[in-house]
Amino acid sequence: MTDQKKQPEMHKGLVGVYVDDSKISEITEQTSSLTYRGYAVQDLAENCRFEEVAYLLWNGELPTNNQLAEFEHEERSLRSIDDNLMNVLKSIDKNAHPMDVLRTAVSFIGTQDPNWSDETPEGEMKKSLNMMAKMPTIIATHMRLRKGLEPIAPRDDLTFSENFFNMAFDKIPEPEVAKAFDVTMMLYAEHSFNVSTFTARTITSSLSDVYSAVSGAIGSLKGRLHGGANEAVMHIMDEIGEPENAQAWIDDAIKNKKVVMGFGHAVYKHGDSRVPTLKAHFNNVAKIKGGEKLVKIAKILEDTMLREKNIKPNVDYPIGPLYRMMEFDNDMFTPMFAMARIVGWTSHVMEQRSNNKLIRPLCTYGGEAERKVANSKSHKKIGF
Repeated sequence: MTDQKKQPEMHKGLVGVYVDDSKISEITEQTSSLTYRGYAVQDLAENCRFEEVAYLLWNGELPTNNQLAEFEHEERSLRSIDDNLMNVLKSIDKNAHPMDVLRTAVSFIGTQDPNWSDETPEGEMKKSLNMMAKMPTIIATHMRLRKGLEPIAPRDDLTFSENFFNMAFDKIPEPEVAKAFDVTMMLYAEHSFNVSTFTARTITSSLSDVYSAVSGAIGSLKGRLHGGANEAVMHIMDEIGEPENAQAWIDDAIKNKKVVMGFGHAVYKHGDSRVPTLKAHFNNVAKIKGGEKLVKIAKILEDTMLREKNIKPNVDYPIGPLYRMMEFDNDMFTPMFAMARIVGWTSHVMEQRSNNKLIRPLCTYGGEAERKVANSKSHKKIGF
């Protein structure tokens, strides 16, 4: 009897594989809960601002009043971008995807940083805060440039979210709208070993720099199966158009087994714990911004998916239409996701570096058996 080589167990997409231990966040599948450093995200969202959550993820504890004041002062001092980066943004084609613009800008910042190779905890923290502070300026500047509008300089007397709105629209929104946006930032900030975070950790594991890790993470987040899902949700709602079309649309989608973006999750099997918090803010903003039509469409789709498929929405489902009501263009949704996730990415970069092991998985081989070049009939010997 010929011995057959035993094939290793395959885990396509690394599904179900544990590759490391992390102290940053936890997803509890059984209860569909998400915690940052032990704090439930919905608790943080209702009682904190994004700056406090960023401090928590980077430092392990919520800041005291003095620590928060010092942290905010430093973050606000780093918001401006110089003329070199401004010229880069102005030179990019207006039709370029905003995620490509953001990736390019982050890479450029890395080329301008003389301390790009500083791997000390202090150096990594400084670079991480610098990216967090500048990302909103980059995104808002590109948002205005492609519409032929003059960029608006950041202000140091506004919160992270208020400042972004002011740079984007030259106005500060209603408190309820600013709070809703800030909640999206907090809930998007971190999510364990998701695709883009694992990309950042993989790049870091080769001892590459944090700018390279974040640039790679941005490229990963761009995909519509990850960060691009919030854009896809809004494309669906635009296609539906009116609430009276929603039931027929979703019935047809289910019948023809179409993927309905914004529903289901690779980890949460009993619903995404971030959704109830977001839905409450979605409904509040709808009342202020006249978004009742979007609320009706969203409810029809959600009710039908639950009834027919027993699938609940994920975090991207309410955020897509929420950002639309805030007057952001569809293709700006994912860059704003990155604007929040920069905190999670860099938290994982620092954690990976603190106890590093090169990430290098294996694969089986399913190609041609070993063969010799001389046995190939199409081979012709070439003389030199």
